[in-house]
Amino acid sequence: MSGKGGFELFQRRVDDLVASHPVVTSNPYTAWFEKGDLTREDVRQFAVQFSVFSNQFLVAQLKKMISADSLESMRESKEILANEIGVMYRSDRPQAGSAQLTDEEKDRMGDPDLVGTEGSVEGGTFHFRAGHFEWLLRFGEPLGLSFADMGKPKHGWPSTLYFCDELARIYGDGVGMVGMGASYAVEHWAAAGFWKQLIKGLSAFKRQQCPPLPLAFFTWHDRIEDNHAAHTSHELQEAFDRPDFNGDLYLKAAAEMLDGVKAFWWGLDGERLKRHAA
Repeated sequence: MSGKGGFELFQRRVDDLVASHPVVTSNPYTAWFEKGDLTREDVRQFAVQFSVFSNQFLVAQLKKMISADSLESMRESKEILANEIGVMYRSDRPQAGSAQLTDEEKDRMGDPDLVGTEGSVEGGTFHFRAGHFEWLLRFGEPLGLSFADMGKPKHGWPSTLYFCDELARIYGDGVGMVGMGASYAVEHWAAAGFWKQLIKGLSAFKRQQCPPLPLAFFTWHDRIEDNHAAHTSHELQEAFDRPDFNGDLYLKAAAEMLDGVKAFWWGLDGERLKRHAA
C-alpha cells in the first residue's frame, strides 16, 4: 500500500516491533544499572564494552552509507557518521563551533551546553574532541582507563563482538533496504529511554564514589537520539514509495538488529551476575 496512509501504517508496524522487543521492554542490565548500586569495576567493565561498540559502530555506519541505494539515503547516513567522528551539528547558538571558544570550553567539548543537538552537519565544524569515542576516553580517565584499554576488538567480550559483527553484517548487507531497517531499529531503540537509565545510575556513582567522572557522552546522547531517529524516519519515508521497497525485508532486518542489541546487553548482565556472585 503506497501513499501517506500506507506509510503511516508501515511505520507503525516498525515502531511496534521496536517498542515490543525485550531489549526495550525488559532489559535486565539497564534496570539494574539505573539503581546506582555500582562498584568501580562495574563501571570500568561497562565503559570498556561500550567503547568497543561505539568504535565499531563507525565501521557499520560507513558500510551502511556505502550500501545506500539513493543519494538521499546516503546523506542521511553521512549525517550520523560525520557527527560520530566529530562534526558538530550546525547551531544558531554562537558558542557552538565558534572560534570564540575558550581553551576550557574546548577541553569540555562534548558538553551538551556547548555542542548542538539539532540541525545538520552541513556547515558544521569538526573538532577532534567532539568525536564520540574521545568523549568515552575522557569518561574512562577517572576510572583508570587509557586509550590502550578501550575501543579495540581485543577488549570486547564474545557478546559484544557478536553485536558489533551483526551491526557490520546487517548495516553493510549491500541491499539498502536491509541497512535502513537495521538503522531504524537501532536509532529508535536508542531513543526509547535506555540513556536515561544509564545517566541515573552513573549520576549516583559519580556522587558517591567518583566526583570527577564526566557524563557528557551520556547526557548528550540522551538529547541527540531524537535527531538520529528522525534521520532514519526521513530515510524510510523517502524509500517507502519507491517501486523496489520491500517491507518484509526491512522488518526482518530491524528484528535481527534488535536481537544483536539484545546480545550485547544480556552479555553485560551475565558478566555482572558472575562478578557479583564471586
